[in-house]
This record gives sequence, structure tokens and C-alpha cells, in this order.
Amino acid sequence: MQNKDINKYDASFTAGMMSFGSVITVMMITIMILIFGVWFLIAPKKEFSENENRQLALAPVYTFQSLKDGSYMTSIQKYLSDHFPIRDEFMTFKTKTEILTGKEEINDIYIAHDGYLIEAYSEPKQNGKIINQFGKLYQDITTDAKNNISLMLVPTAVTVYNDKLPAAAPDKGDLKQLATMDTIYEALPEIKRIDCYQGLLAQAQSEKGSDNVSSLYYHTDHHWTTFGAYIAYRQYCEAMGITPLEESSFTKTVVTNSFRGTVYSKLNDTTVPGEEITIYENPENRLTVNYQDSEEVTDSLYNKDYLSKKDKYSMFLNNLHPLIEITNETADSDKVMVLVKDSYANSIVPFLVNHYRKIYVFDTRYYRFGPASFINEHPEVTDVLILYNMNTIDTDLGIGGIF
Repeated sequence: MQNKDINKYDASFTAGMMSFGSVITVMMITIMILIFGVWFLIAPKKEFSENENRQLALAPVYTFQSLKDGSYMTSIQKYLSDHFPIRDEFMTFKTKTEILTGKEEINDIYIAHDGYLIEAYSEPKQNGKIINQFGKLYQDITTDAKNNISLMLVPTAVTVYNDKLPAAAPDKGDLKQLATMDTIYEALPEIKRIDCYQGLLAQAQSEKGSDNVSSLYYHTDHHWTTFGAYIAYRQYCEAMGITPLEESSFTKTVVTNSFRGTVYSKLNDTTVPGEEITIYENPENRLTVNYQDSEEVTDSLYNKDYLSKKDKYSMFLNNLHPLIEITNETADSDKVMVLVKDSYANSIVPFLVNHYRKIYVFDTRYYRFGPASFINEHPEVTDVLILYNMNTIDTDLGIGGIF
């Protein structure tokens, strides 16, 4: 009987301790939730994430309709996610943990060879819309410039650097971008095709096994580098019968070695090193760059104030502007170009300006009247170049503004 009583006591004591431990655990979790809740409420809320280079969600406004259709709760979740305390630190911890477990794709970013972070590719769902918008721009031009309109679709690193992808990557060996490019090009036979892929691929293959490698794409950003843009510029010149300038004609300057771009921001792995941005300048050029929305006039294609910020790529052409007028008094011709583009084109402009007395650069996300109307009102325009990268062509709001 005595042993039974002792066993009962031990069991009761153990159960009591387990119950006490459960209470302590619940209390600790509750306290942590309260701490984070109070922290969330009193912490100052940012409107913009410099690290991710995007606007953060605003506190949603309650309406009965938004509650009924579910959009209010969705907005609440996005607001809480965007303003969660020490969010960046949690993102870094999550990324490092996933990499340590051997994961090779995080947030649609491949952890590729040679230190590259490469965006996965999603085939566009609106090929018809893209083709229609490009075709409409061609149809709506009534001046002689219609005879000299060209299209450059730029493949991204997932295609040109396909060999650097992890072996198990779904995009490995699958060059869907090229098939999509061909579909768009073939549907627009009136528009001259500028195939920069061949030049980029040839350059990438020529550097295999070499100690002298010049990156065509940034390791931490979705854009091509200035050197990548230079290779595409040579392809453009070949297609248009223009003699390109040799790379040695330009003064190359490394303006930063701490660039971490948009792809880095999706992972926020703070152990990833910064990288260089190099700019090319022709010392012979005499430029006037007129940003028509802000009425700012400068003699440079670069705004180096951005080098002190996270968004260093915005140094090219001073970030986003609806219409930029660039005049080069020393250009080798009197031709005038209209450039309809996304941000990839910002780093090819320093090469194009050498062959055009004037270039009008349109960001159709913000230009309200459409480049076709502008071209028809400016009969001096001789050439039109449409330039978009393949990874954002489906989601680029600017394409909807082409008419």
C-alpha cells in the first residue's frame, strides 16, 4: 500500500508539474503576443520600404462592403505583414534558415552559381494584349517614322545565364522566354526585330573558363549591367546599319561597390555582398537632358544622389519620368529617336545618344497622351525603338499606356 501511495503521489506530482509547465508556456506565449502587439501599435509606421523599394500597405478603411467581400480582412493581413516589428530581420533569418536546409529557390529567386540570385520566369498570360498594344502603336503612327520602328525584347538572366541555375530548377534547360519572344516578334512583322539575345549569349559563352569575366546582369538585381546594355547596343547598331562605338571610346567609372538590388530585397540576406555599378561616358558628348515633368535640366544622364540610397539603379536617367528630352550636340547624325521603354532601357541610353541628335524617352506608365500622338506631332522623328525586358513585360503597366 505504501508503494502504491508513493506511485500515486509521483504521478500526481508529475501531472501537476506538466500542467504547471503548460501554464508557463501559455503565459510566455501570451506575454510575447502582448509585447509584439503593443510594439506594433506604438512603433512608427513607414509608408515606403527603402530595402524593398516599394510602398507599404496603408491602414485599411473599414466599410461594410469591404468586410462583406473579404477585401477588408485581406488588407488588414497585408498591413500587419508590411508593418510587423523587425520585419527585415525576420526575413533574413527565414532566408538563411532555408538556405542552410538546402533550399535553392526562395520567393521565386534561384540561389544560382557564381553568387547570382536569378528570378524565375513566369510565361506572360497576356501575349495578345502585348501584341495588340505594340501593333496599335505602329498603326497609329502616320509619319515617316513608321518606316523605321523597331522592337527589342530583352531576355533576362534566367535565359542568358541558364547554365548557372541549380540543377533541379524548373527553368533549367527550359528557354520559354525565347519561345515567347518569337511569338511576339512573329506577330508583328511590320516592326523591325532587334534580337539582342544572340549577342548576349555569345558574350556569355565566350567568357566561360576565362578569368576576365564582365557580368551581363547584376548578381542581386533583375536588370542587366551597363556592359550587358553595351552588348545589346551593338546588336541594335548592326540591325540599323549604324557603326557602333568601341568600348574603349567610353570612360568607365565604378560609382559604387555596395549595390544590392531588387532581387536581393526579395530575400533580404544581409550576408550577400554588395556589387559594383559601372557607368560609361563618352567625354566627347555635349548633352542637355531635360526632365519635362520636373523642368530640371542637366548635362548628365546620371543622378549620383541615388548612390547614397538603397535604390542605386535609379541613378540612370534620374529614376522615373514620363518624358525626357535628350539633346547631344556632338552626335554623329541629325536623326531623332523616340524610345518607348521600361527601366532596362535606362542603361542603354548612354550608348544610343552618340548616334541621335535628340532622343525623346517615354515611360508610358506616367505619360498621359501616348507616344503615337507625340510622334505624329513631331515629324522630325526618324526612328522609334520599343524596348522591354521579358520578365516584367506581362505586368508592366506602361504597355497599357502605349497608343
